[in-house]
Parts: sequence; structure tokens; C-alpha cells
Amino acid sequence: MSIDLETMSLTEIIRLREQLSEVLLRRFERNLALAFTDVVGSTAYFAEFGDEAGRGLMQRHLDHLQQVLPAHEGRIVDTAGDGAFMCFRSVDQAVNALTELQRQILQANSGRPVQHHLTVRSGIHWGSVLTDGVVVSGDAVNLCARVTSTGHPKEVRLTKQAFLELSGPHRILCNTLPPVELKGIPRPVEMMQFRWDQRAPLPTWIQVRESGERIPLPEKPLITFGRLKEHHGVQANDIVLLPANPQHQAMISRWHFEIRHALDGLQLGALSDQTTEVDGRLVAKGTTAPVRVGSVVVLAGVMTLEFHAAEVEKPAEADRHTVMLTVPPGGFQLPIKPIS
Repeated sequence: MSIDLETMSLTEIIRLREQLSEVLLRRFERNLALAFTDVVGSTAYFAEFGDEAGRGLMQRHLDHLQQVLPAHEGRIVDTAGDGAFMCFRSVDQAVNALTELQRQILQANSGRPVQHHLTVRSGIHWGSVLTDGVVVSGDAVNLCARVTSTGHPKEVRLTKQAFLELSGPHRILCNTLPPVELKGIPRPVEMMQFRWDQRAPLPTWIQVRESGERIPLPEKPLITFGRLKEHHGVQANDIVLLPANPQHQAMISRWHFEIRHALDGLQLGALSDQTTEVDGRLVAKGTTAPVRVGSVVVLAGVMTLEFHAAEVEKPAEADRHTVMLTVPPGGFQLPIKPIS
């Protein structure tokens, strides 16, 4: 049956539009878990290593996704830009897939030079979209993309809507983040961080025992420590070591040690002929030792570094039924019901 729009009255066209809208929503509107991934530092990687290496980095990301998505009933909707847009039937499936993705990337990176590591951040949102099983569109998609862009390397962020769709075991692995202003969104967006890495917390800052100086650890896969600040006009070490006693300066090597992210946490690699001790054990040049929260590193017997985790955060309300209570490092956030 054909419809001649040119002969229809205004009332008939409005009625037809209402009918089409009802059918459109009934047939194609769905609530889905939406997820975006973004390759961190891809622009700089292309600039430094060229198009061929850059394309290879992007392909590694997509290959990892293709390996993890089927088991969690997820699919790639689009691969525009430096990442991918995916959808899942549930938020639990989304966080499980992105957890597996991060672990798979971490394992693959361990066999590559640090400058060629793949680093991905991701975001998840639960919302209403229009989809025919291939195309997925709607404001929820745009929001999810913007949430992802606010994340840190290796981070999995969720909107409040996605958090509320999680099962209990997944909820207790979420940290509350401060609300974020996003372009085009009328009010701040509440977000959570999903702790996909359930190992013991990693050190985030060090304290020099002799001076009391506190130094944050940069978010890098490789962190270098030594007395040399610059070398041929280029930054030599991420953290420059300055003993409290200037007479001990020469006992710290120009490049004394480095710390790398590994599958089982942080690993310290000794680079100096001067002594390096980790938790009372001598680490010879060219060998490694694990570094954890509470570890003590002694350099040449003249400088002591204590490794600490982030400070304890204040409790944050996740929703009117559940309160997320942050406990000291090493603990978990447990859902407790408010006292009536």
C-alpha cells in the first residue's frame, strides 16, 4: 500500500508520524550496555614510530577485542578513531569482557619493549538506544564516548546508570569518582571506577625516610630512578634521587634502578653497581625483585625509599540503597545498608 504524502492533510501527516514513532520505538528501542575503548597515546605513537607501526598497534587492540568479546556476547559496532564502540546485553558482560581485555593486554605487553606497549582505557554506560541489530544510535552512545575520554590509562569507568545494573559481586569492586562535567551534558555525570585488577594495591607514592619528602609515582609502565636529571638536554630519570646528605650524592648512580609493571605487580630492576636492597634482600645489577605497598628500598646504604599506596578516601554514597565505604589499602569496598 503506497502513501501519497503530497495529498495528505496536516492532521493525517501528524497522525502518521505518531504511528511511525510508536512502531519505531516498539521495534528498535532497546536498553543495552554500551562500551568504548580508546588506545592511549596513539597520536604520539604514530608520530614517533610511523604509520606502519601505528597501524600495527591499532590492529593489536582490535585482535584482542575479537578474542574476548564472543565469550561475553559482545560485538563491535564501530571502530572509528583510535578505539572501538561495542554493545552487550548486560553491564556484567561488559565489565567481564573489558577485564579480560586488560589482562590479555598486560600479558602481551610483558613480551614487548616498553615503548611499544599497548595501553587502553574504557568506559561503560547503560541506556536506551535505537538498534536494528547492526546500527546502534542515540544520546547514550555519545555520553558513553565522552565518559571514556575522561579515563586514565588502563582504567575502566562506569556511569551511575551502568553501576546500578551491576550484580553485587561486581558492585563491591567499584570506587566512587567525583562527578565530571562533560561537553553537551547539562549536569555533572556521576562515575565509578571498576577495579578490574583485583590483586593487592600497587604503590602510588614513595617517601624518602631520611628527609620525609613524598614523591608521587608517575602513571607509566616504566619508571626510572637515579641522580641524573638531564642527559644531552633530555630528561634522564622520571624520579631524581637527592640524598638528604649532599656528601652522599655521588653514591647514588646516574641511573640506579627502574620499576616496571608486570603480571604479578611491580618489579624493580637494578641498573647500578652500587648496592640496591629491597626489603632486606640485595638485588644485583641486571636482576629484579617485586616491590609492594610497604616495601623498603635502600640505595648504597645512604638513601631509604618507602613505598606507599594512595591515601584512604572518604565514604561516598553510590545510591539511596547502597553506600560504598572505602577501607584502608588492601581492603574492599563493601555495600552496607544505611541505618534507618
